[in-house]
Amino acid sequence: MTGTDLEDEGITFVLGGARSGKSRFAESFVTSLPRPWVYIATAEAHDDEMVARIAEHRAQREAGWQTLEAPHDLHDAIGAAPKGAVVLVDCLTLWLSNIMHGPYDIEQATTRLEQALHARENATVLVSNEVGLGLVPETPLGRAFRDAQGRLNQRIAAIASRVIFVVAGQPLVVKGNT
Repeated sequence: MTGTDLEDEGITFVLGGARSGKSRFAESFVTSLPRPWVYIATAEAHDDEMVARIAEHRAQREAGWQTLEAPHDLHDAIGAAPKGAVVLVDCLTLWLSNIMHGPYDIEQATTRLEQALHARENATVLVSNEVGLGLVPETPLGRAFRDAQGRLNQRIAAIASRVIFVVAGQPLVVKGNT
C-alpha cells in the first residue's frame, strides 16, 4: 500500500486489538503522504498511567504533526482541520468511551461524525479497537460499551473506502484495494 493509494481512497479505517500495532501502522500510513498531517487525539488523561501512555504516543510520532485534542467534539475537530491536510483520528474507542461517560447522545454524536467525514475532501484515517473478539464483559456497562463500539465500527466501515485490520503489527486489507 502506498501513499498514492491512500490519497485516492478518502476514508481509511484501521482496526485492531489492544497493542496490535494499529496506531503505529496508521501513523506510518499517513506520513507516507505529503504534509500537512493533523493528529486528532481523543484520549483524556485522568490518571498517571494515561498521562504516560499519551506521552509515549507523542514521543513515538514523527516530527511535523499538528495535534488537535478532541475527547468529545470530534466532528468539530475534523471540520477544523486544514482543507488540504491528511487527518488521523486516534482513536474512536476512547472517543466513544468519553461520549458514553458524558452527557452526550451516542446516535447524534455518531451522525455528526459521519457528516464531518463526508465533508472532508482529503484523506482521513480513523483508528479503533475491535473489542468484540474477546470475552463477554461481566458488567452491563461493559456489555453496553462493547455493543456500542461494534455498532460504531460497522457504521464507519460502511462509509470507509478501505478497512484494514492489524494483527501483531501486520495489516490485513478487509475492504478496498490492496
